Amino acid sequence: MTETTPRILACPTCGNFVKWTRKNEHRPFCSDRCKLIDLGAWADEQYTLPEQQVYDDRYLGSE
Repeated sequence: MTETTPRILACPTCGNFVKWTRKNEHRPFCSDRCKLIDLGAWADEQYTLPEQQVYDDRYLGSE
């Protein structure tokens, strides 16, 4: 197996730079703390996914 240079990414929570390697068990975060902060933000609904409108013929009056 060849050794490659790991990618360096910014932690999505704190912005610290971290190596994207298999040894980094918290990736893409720099630590367990940042991973839990991000999980808490999702639980508090600080992040949302855009709502998609669903068009259904039953509601448009077509049969």
